[in-house]
Amino acid sequence: MSLQATIAKLLLKLPKSMLVSMSGGRPVEIGGRTLDPHFQFLSHGARKQPPMSSLDPATARAASAQGLAMFAPPRDASVSVKDFTIPSDDHTLPVRLYQPERQDGNIPMMVYFHFGGGVIGDLDTSDAFCALIASMTRGPVLSVDYRLAPEHKWPAGLNDATNAYLWALRNAESYGAPPGVAAVGGDSMGGNFAAIVAQEMKREDKPQPALQLLIYPAVDVQSDTPSMRVYGDTYPLSTDTMNWFMEQYIPEGADLSDPRLSPLQETDLSGLCPAIVITAGFDPLVDQGKVYRDRLADAGVDVDFRCFDSLAHGFTAFMGVSPAARIACEDIAMRVAEAYRDADI
Repeated sequence: MSLQATIAKLLLKLPKSMLVSMSGGRPVEIGGRTLDPHFQFLSHGARKQPPMSSLDPATARAASAQGLAMFAPPRDASVSVKDFTIPSDDHTLPVRLYQPERQDGNIPMMVYFHFGGGVIGDLDTSDAFCALIASMTRGPVLSVDYRLAPEHKWPAGLNDATNAYLWALRNAESYGAPPGVAAVGGDSMGGNFAAIVAQEMKREDKPQPALQLLIYPAVDVQSDTPSMRVYGDTYPLSTDTMNWFMEQYIPEGADLSDPRLSPLQETDLSGLCPAIVITAGFDPLVDQGKVYRDRLADAGVDVDFRCFDSLAHGFTAFMGVSPAARIACEDIAMRVAEAYRDADI
């Protein structure tokens, strides 16, 4: 661990009142919500750094990876991990498989897609969180290192996500999971992918996921909900950063209302698999997640919903420095475990 990371982690162990005193002197309150002191401290420090939109994609990826490594906890040692590749169209796709020590053969494999706006992120981005899900659900998790923009614009990453899900359907049994079934999950852009995979399976009359776990999902690239403005300058995701992501991700001339880009634009959500929709209070996307949850429920889809009001976008990567983020992630994993128990697999 670098000296900078060591100092940051030590400071973040200070009492909440001291963190607030060191980052503005009073709690951050926006839109009737109060920000978690650990995120307030991180946000205060981040304002001294150049915005992501000022960086080229390669530099942004490196800076993000370095920063997230500072905030991640150690991976659960009871979970075994294996890196390998699977086929995806004309290339191979790196994946990481997490298997718990006492795996339950009735629990489906979850195919998980990390956050990053389709531009940044890799298998390490969601490493600790995927291990947590595997440990608490006693089921395998397959994390997918999908292709990134601008080198590979939409729908390249989405196609990788879909291919990874179909691979899991064919191969889950080889890893101790039920055959012919898999769940999908993801946060932010990963949540976008998970939602679209479920929709695509319905459109193509293929097996629906056992569950769709959508964590602060980006479900409409044209969204102009109030939260886009109220929380437009929050850390780590601002509307400026979102716009930069979309400039890299979306090819010129793309139809922004295409459900394979904006799943909220799908007019018929009936018949989709059960969903867990999670949002963060300090997030430009918080309204999107709630609207998609409401649309799913109105269509008769079984939905479990929770907003963690004091947390910010990306909190799954901050378990190592925010106790509130850790509690939220454990809550999510418990919800997944309960959903598996209730599912007819």
